[in-house]
Parts: sequence; C-alpha cells; structure tokens
Amino acid sequence: MKVVVAHNRYASGQPSGENVIVDAEIAQLGAAGVTVLPFLRSSDEIGTFSTAQKVLLPLSPIRNGESQKALAALLKSEKPDVVHLHNPYPLLSPTVVKTAHAHGVPVVHTVHNYRQVCAPGLYFRDGHICTECRGKAFPLPAVTHTCYRGSKAQSAVMAATLAYHRGTWKQVDHFIALTDRIAAHLTDFGIPAERITVKPNGIPDAGAATAPGDGFLYAARLTPEKGLELALDAWSRHEDGALGPLRIAGDGPLRPLAERAAATRSDVTYLGPIDNAGVRAEIARAACVIAASTWHDVLPTIVLEALSGGRPVLVTDRGGLPYLAGDAGWVVEPEPAALAEGLSKARDGAAALAPVARARYESQFSPDVLTERLIEVYRAVTR
Repeated sequence: MKVVVAHNRYASGQPSGENVIVDAEIAQLGAAGVTVLPFLRSSDEIGTFSTAQKVLLPLSPIRNGESQKALAALLKSEKPDVVHLHNPYPLLSPTVVKTAHAHGVPVVHTVHNYRQVCAPGLYFRDGHICTECRGKAFPLPAVTHTCYRGSKAQSAVMAATLAYHRGTWKQVDHFIALTDRIAAHLTDFGIPAERITVKPNGIPDAGAATAPGDGFLYAARLTPEKGLELALDAWSRHEDGALGPLRIAGDGPLRPLAERAAATRSDVTYLGPIDNAGVRAEIARAACVIAASTWHDVLPTIVLEALSGGRPVLVTDRGGLPYLAGDAGWVVEPEPAALAEGLSKARDGAAALAPVARARYESQFSPDVLTERLIEVYRAVTR
C-alpha cells in the first residue's frame, strides 16, 4: 500500500506535539510495510517568502495553488492508494481533498482540533470554553473576538476559510477522531458516524518505570487553558509537604506563576522546559501525572507518556481526557476543590493503579495496535 501523508508542520517555537505525532506515525507505518510519501510543508517557510508571496499569504488557507500543483504532480507520478491529511493550515489548505479526488484518490483526515468550526481550533477564548461559532454558516464571532492570532483581519480570513470549506470537509472519505470527544464534534458538524473511526495517536514505548515513584508531575505548555493556575490552587489547599513533591515542567506565559510557587513552597519544584527524554525521566520519578486542562483538550501526549511509563493520571473531565484516563486514574471537574480532593485520592492510590496504567497503554495506545487500526481504515476506503 502506498500512502501520501500531507501535513503543514508548525513553525519553530510553536507547540510541536502534532509534528512529533505525525513523524512517529510515518515511522510506524513504514515499519509496518506501508510505503509512505511525505507531502510536508512548514510554517517556517513563510520567513523565506518574497514580498509578493507574503502579500498572497492570507489567502493560503483557502486554496494555496502552489501546494495543489505540487500535490497533483506527486499523485500523477506515484499513483498512491490514499492521501492521509493532518493539519492543512496555512500552506496546504483543505483543497487537498479536492485535489486528491480529482486524481481518483480517497482521503483520510486525522482531526487534531476543532477547526472545522472554530477559527483557532480550541473552543476556548478569554479564559473560558467558547462554542459561539458552532452551527453558524459563517463564524462571525471569531472575527468579533479576534480569535485567530489576535488579529481582526486574520480572523476574518480564517472565518471565510471555514465557511468556504464546510462542504470540502464533508467530502472527506473517512475521518480519524483522536478521541470520542472529537468524534462527537464531527457528528455535530454533520459527518455520518460510519465515516468516523476513533483512533488515538500512538507513542513509542519507553518501557514502564522499574521503581515506585513519589509525588506528582505537571508537564505542559504553561498557558491558561492547560490549567496550571487550577493545579496550583488545588495544591495550595494542602499543607506544605502533605502530598509529596510537585514537579512542574514546561514553558510559556504562565512561567512566573510556576516560579513563584516554587519560591514559596518547599514541596514545589519548577524544572523549566525539558526535552522528551527529560519528561520520561520525570514521569518515572513521579507516582502520578496531572493533566488539569480547562479547555476541551484533544489528546495531550503527556497522558499517553504517563500510561506508557506505568503511571496513573489525575485529569479533568474536559475533552478527550476521560477517554484517555479510563480506569487508570481519576477524573474530576476543573474546580480547585474537586482537584484538591483528587490529589488526596491519587496520593493514596497511585501505587495500586500503576500496573493498570501500563496495561491500558499496552492494550489501547501502543503503536502496534494503533498502526494496524489505521491500516484497516486505509483498506476500507480503497475497497
């Protein structure tokens, strides 16, 4: 089987989790015997554009003729069985679907966010969940609230893109929903359930930790929607040292909040930004991993990393988090009192759930299981 994987990589310095996931999936497919033809563009390219190209850049999400010509040439020369689309913005555009169909190639699309409806793709605005654009033919609230990059002009272009491509998305042959929450988003958008498969991302297995852990790890972008303020509020409701240590890893606009917590409490340590190997090492040191998102988080990789390491998770009931945690942790409302109570339960019960966490990873999230599920989707759309 021959598959074109189309993805617009995020620029350097932006959240790169999706890039890592796509790279891992390409490697996993190759190891399973699939011939993968990467069709990748990067937002880093924008810095090299000519003045004329930059003038036309705002229109790229709508079509991007240069990318369509290059994709058409690849499809004509390689004659793949499937095009697998990930992130199309800004340099690919959803027009990839029409280009593939023009060459008789079916399209599978992995949905990483809510951008069929929401301009920034988060359903989150000004510190709270926002679904004002859901059900609207033209998402005018996105323009009113300057939801896309804080710019009214760019928000208007993205809103126009979403309106223009509502029909394009409905032409996709099959959707990969990373969790049940994304599947519900797609059915609400009008996609028939039979054209949706729930298949989370898989991450390489680093192996379960061999020794018991101690305390908690919070590892995420330090942004409001990831819930650092919520986690620290809940933590502060316990006496210093009562829960064991809390280690915070990551960077972002809320970094001063993490630094202040580390300066005022002896049981809080701020590790700063660390690489993937460092995150896995910290998972092994902890007894439980916290994911305190206050938005409908799609699929935070830290939860999969925790389960792979044999560590249970304490998560909020937002987005895909309950689906990921399953029976390998605790699910609470995103409120300080509820999370504080969850911390107590996790402190007392983490050791008992460690083998459950590892078993959940092996049965639900290991690359072998998920790659075979993805290949079956490819087979289904090519029958």
